Amino acid sequence: MLAPVTPEWVHAQLPPGDYSAPLGARFLVALADRLGAHIGANDAVLAARAHGNDEGLELAEVTGGTHPRIRRALRYRDDVRAWRTGDGAGWLVLGRGLAGRWEASFEVEPSARGRGLGRALAAAALGMLPVGTPVFAQVSPGNSVSLRATLAAGYTPIGGEVLLPMDHRSAGHNPGAPSQ
Repeated sequence: MLAPVTPEWVHAQLPPGDYSAPLGARFLVALADRLGAHIGANDAVLAARAHGNDEGLELAEVTGGTHPRIRRALRYRDDVRAWRTGDGAGWLVLGRGLAGRWEASFEVEPSARGRGLGRALAAAALGMLPVGTPVFAQVSPGNSVSLRATLAAGYTPIGGEVLLPMDHRSAGHNPGAPSQ
């Protein structure tokens, strides 16, 4: 866990031996309240190593943040770059996220689903970075289609995470102070 709270506070919130508790609702609400933050999606985290190979998928780099996938990436990542397929049916976004790690996301338009484009986009991300570079993808476990596409592209599940974006209304909130 990466948050400005003490280990003692965390241990006081979690039942000993309950390995699912850190991503459970009770703990996330307590942590979000303490930080003055919102609770984001509970995602599976998958990782793969870049292979530097062109997957044969023709992508055009996109500048500007008009697509919702790009706008979202710009809120959470640095060094964001985006590509789309020639027909506009698929989008791939890479950027540096949590702890500077490279993170990939992709989206397939509904009319183009069921043909392997999601897997191809997830795999294409591994060709965009230098060989051996770790690449991470966060996927909602409930989005079985994206999860299967990411697994088929060679990513391995390594854990789970929930981002807690700060609530701008609580500017000046002291994370060390008890919540009210």
